[in-house]
Amino acid sequence: MPDTKHDLTTVTRKDLFHLPAGVVYLDGNSLGPLPKSVVARTQAMMSEEWGDLLVRGWNQAEWFTQPGRVGDRIGTLIGAPKGSVVMGDTLSIKVYQALAAALALRPDRKVVLSDSGNFPTDLYMARGLLEMLGQGYELRVVAPEGVESAIGDDVAAVMLTEVDYRTGRKHDMAAITRTAQGAGAIMIWDLAHSAGALPVDLAASGCEFAVGCTYKYLNGGPGAPAFIFVRPDLANVAHPALQGWMGHDAPFSFDLGYSPARGIERMRVGTPPVIQMTGLEEALKVWDGVSMADIRAAAIALMEQFINEVEARCPSLELASPRDPELRGSQVSFRFPHGYAAMQAVIDRGVIGDFRAPDIMRFGFTPLYLDEADVTAAVDVIEDVLSRDLWQDQKYQAKGRVT
Repeated sequence: MPDTKHDLTTVTRKDLFHLPAGVVYLDGNSLGPLPKSVVARTQAMMSEEWGDLLVRGWNQAEWFTQPGRVGDRIGTLIGAPKGSVVMGDTLSIKVYQALAAALALRPDRKVVLSDSGNFPTDLYMARGLLEMLGQGYELRVVAPEGVESAIGDDVAAVMLTEVDYRTGRKHDMAAITRTAQGAGAIMIWDLAHSAGALPVDLAASGCEFAVGCTYKYLNGGPGAPAFIFVRPDLANVAHPALQGWMGHDAPFSFDLGYSPARGIERMRVGTPPVIQMTGLEEALKVWDGVSMADIRAAAIALMEQFINEVEARCPSLELASPRDPELRGSQVSFRFPHGYAAMQAVIDRGVIGDFRAPDIMRFGFTPLYLDEADVTAAVDVIEDVLSRDLWQDQKYQAKGRVT
């Protein structure tokens, strides 16, 4: 077990974020809060670049090269070599690209292996692709603990999310990648709940592909563009199934035939969302000078404090996350039969977490803007809601479109 004591002052940067007064924000694992400097930077981009430069901004403001520049910035947080990460589109699109490229590298195999803890959209995208391909392709879904034993010589690709979005359970990236490659399969990791939350070393893992979103722990804002990593030795052979003009070797030659760009650039598809990407590029500055190892140690300290206080004061909640902090990401989940209503009551009192069906109350821990006092204040509210059954109020029973 790691030492869970940590000096949070080494990573806390609460003053850099717009955090509403009276709110303890424990939902950065769903949508990160707004870094204050993003507002001015985005406004300047719109007025001085889009407004004054107009179409000249593609060259003069370097909009065209932004996907690679921002990709390199994220690469420093996930252990990826320079030139191996590019931005654009949504995570679902990046999952599709990575999986299609993986299957093209193993044309003699027909099985894609994933687990029941994977985020559903990854499975949806896989099924859609495999149904379109036909030819006997199969999506095989097993329990998380059964992944390694299910990797056989018929598996073309193993596609997993490192950190389970519901419970925070964390896969062993290095071990599973070794097993997959030892069986001749391609490894794809979804880092949606890893990037910016815990140390990731894609280069050391040796995995072929990784994808992730940027609106959670990376604080890029709702709808912020996703990223894709391709291992450098595969960058010029990975097949771009979505052959958009921005992934063309010479997009402004306007050839009718497609010729893929060199390296990671071939994984670009359409015109990048420049306004949103500018906000993300600015948001990433909050990581300047911060060690992911320090972030991880501080997050574990906050999570251990939270678990200890909740279990001492809220006995009706059952820990759903792994108790060993080395086996979970940067979130803590508790089960409660009336979890949705209870979470709405907690949110109504200024502590923002979220709910995942069927009974998970989920709380994210980001020490960039959370400290020990926030944890204690949050547990005070949770205890009050549960001890006085405040969740039974009828207004907390009706579910919104987003839970």
